[in-house]
Amino acid sequence: MKYVLLIYLEEHALSETEREHCYLESAVLAQQLNSNGQYLATAPLHSVATATSVRVRNGKPLVTDGPFAETREQLGGFFLINAQDLDEAINIAAQIPGARVGTVEIRPVIEVAGIPEN
Repeated sequence: MKYVLLIYLEEHALSETEREHCYLESAVLAQQLNSNGQYLATAPLHSVATATSVRVRNGKPLVTDGPFAETREQLGGFFLINAQDLDEAINIAAQIPGARVGTVEIRPVIEVAGIPEN
C-alpha cells in the first residue's frame, strides 16, 4: 500500500546547518527505502512565504498568498512510500529526521484508476 508521510515542523526549528544535515539524512533514508523497493518520492518544500493558495468560489479562482491556514507547524516536505501496513509506515516515519523536531503525519494514498504513474 502507498502512504504519504507529511513532515510538519516550525520553519525556524532548524539552523541552516541542521537543515542541510537533515537533507543528507533524508537522502540516506531515501536510498535505503529505494534498495528495499519502498521508495516512490521525497522532497523538502520551500518556505511558506512562497506558498500560494487557490480556492474556486462561484466558478472563479480566488488566489491568496501563503498557506491555507496559520499554524505553529507548517508542511515542510514529504516522503511517498510503499509499505506493507500502517506499522511498517510508522517505523519508516520514525526514521525521518524531521520527526525529531516536528511531526510526521501518515496518510494512506487512495489509488484512482486512470491516473498516470511514473
